[in-house]
Amino acid sequence: MSTVRELAGAGTLAVVAAAATGDDRRRLRIEAYELLHRLVFEQLTRKVETRRGHLRCAVSVQLLADDCLDRFHDDMDAVLDDLFRHARTPIRNLEGWVRRRLRAATVDAHRRRRGERGAQQRPRLPGWLADRLDHDTRLGELAVSMLEFVGVEQTAGLETWPVDAWAARRCADGAGYEAARRAVLRDVATVLTAMRTRPAWYDDYVERPLGRKRAPLLPAPRTTVSAQPPQPPRRSALVELSGLAITAIETRLAGGEEPRAVLVDVLTTVFGRLSEVDSEDDGADDRVLALLDDAASVDRLVADVLAILRHDGV
Repeated sequence: MSTVRELAGAGTLAVVAAAATGDDRRRLRIEAYELLHRLVFEQLTRKVETRRGHLRCAVSVQLLADDCLDRFHDDMDAVLDDLFRHARTPIRNLEGWVRRRLRAATVDAHRRRRGERGAQQRPRLPGWLADRLDHDTRLGELAVSMLEFVGVEQTAGLETWPVDAWAARRCADGAGYEAARRAVLRDVATVLTAMRTRPAWYDDYVERPLGRKRAPLLPAPRTTVSAQPPQPPRRSALVELSGLAITAIETRLAGGEEPRAVLVDVLTTVFGRLSEVDSEDDGADDRVLALLDDAASVDRLVADVLAILRHDGV
């Protein structure tokens, strides 16, 4: 049987894939996966995980966390389905053809999955909800984030909403973590109150898709009880801030700014605020700021960041 690349070049891949059964269908899918999984990771997954602040996940497929790996597999399924459905004309550059269709194929599949869960395919702020929120920009953006969250598979652990992640983002604006978290909780309550003024809409687009998320596993019972109150997860806040830093660096590099100046400026700003995010800071901010004073260390950081963002042409 011909290879995926040969069939694509002949313009018969879609026809052969549609007619294939059993082992032949599995072979075609496995071969296409091997050809394209690096492209999907480099062109889509890495950028998405970087924006989310999942810097470890942005390194390679092997380091993707469970939920992130699930999203990657969903995107791969979308790419392969699109390939086997639409590759009906000769394709000389398979990777280039897939790259051009990558965003549309994965976005369409994402919307279909949201629709299957009962969530809005394109979360937007309804006019009536904006009115009830007094057209407050921050509350409106949070409402859209909530509508987006109900339609995805991942959960917020034992909480209903990813409050920690949303609070960590606000820390980038200079707020302390605890204050940001309290503000997010208040804002979530405000948005929910407004949403519930239309019970049928709330049931359809919030309550029902939210109820279809997988229930998280309960943690193992503790053998001792600590007298200390629960503390916010430091790693979560730090990772979120790091993600914001990467996004800021990427945006400024795309605007043509000089890499070294951008990196030093952004990292100085982010890690200069780290102690505000976590009062239990172990000195990570001081160590990073010290590194930024060392020319050789800055050179290595610039090279690493450019490699991650693929601004080095790799």
